[in-house]
Amino acid sequence: MITFENVTLTYPDGASRITAVDDVSLQALPGEVLGITGPSGSGKSSLLALGATLIRPDSGRVMIGDVDAAGLRAKDAAALRRERIGIVFQQSNLIPSLTAREQLQAMGELGGAGSRRRREAIRSRVDDLLEAVGLAGQADKTPAQLSGGQRQRVAIARGLVHEPDVLLVDEPTSALDQERGAAIMELIASLTHERGTATLLVTHDLVHAGALDRIVRVLDGRLTEGGAGATSRRELQRTAA
Repeated sequence: MITFENVTLTYPDGASRITAVDDVSLQALPGEVLGITGPSGSGKSSLLALGATLIRPDSGRVMIGDVDAAGLRAKDAAALRRERIGIVFQQSNLIPSLTAREQLQAMGELGGAGSRRRREAIRSRVDDLLEAVGLAGQADKTPAQLSGGQRQRVAIARGLVHEPDVLLVDEPTSALDQERGAAIMELIASLTHERGTATLLVTHDLVHAGALDRIVRVLDGRLTEGGAGATSRRELQRTAA
């Protein structure tokens, strides 16, 4: 579970500061895909960065389960990110020289206590994850040998390889056509529901809104509706129709 409690984030702008996130409270539950939408510059990506512990808020709490990530030291935040948070970027950001299987195995080479045990556990999960994202037959191909949709599937599997509590996904369909985008959104939803991950997904495209369980809209750093009572899947499908 990931919970934002009255979170505010500002950036310096000359002699003043710009508010990127303005007193936001929201929560994504285990097994749920919570969509975040809004215009460019509205604060969507800032919310993901806060959830990923990449930046700290000016005030408020960002809870990963029962841990207040906003209060952690940089070293402890990195350990939390490595062990309990999965991230899927807008671009797949795969390493060109590695195969699909090796992209996932490389995550086991990250440092930290128990890294050898973690590497062994990851190796045992890699092929299962590649099968789960429909790439069992593509495991030995490099990114150049994969389509855009296949590369994004590898990135999703990589984000789940540590069995994170929280999955953060940034515009996963932006570089894909509508058919492949729909397949990616349905895949994220399916894996979220099956694995009990709490997923925050930033998207500007409500064509695929039916794959989301709930959605919040952000404007000028504030939620324009909902928070924990955000729009439901049924309402989203009616809106997108």
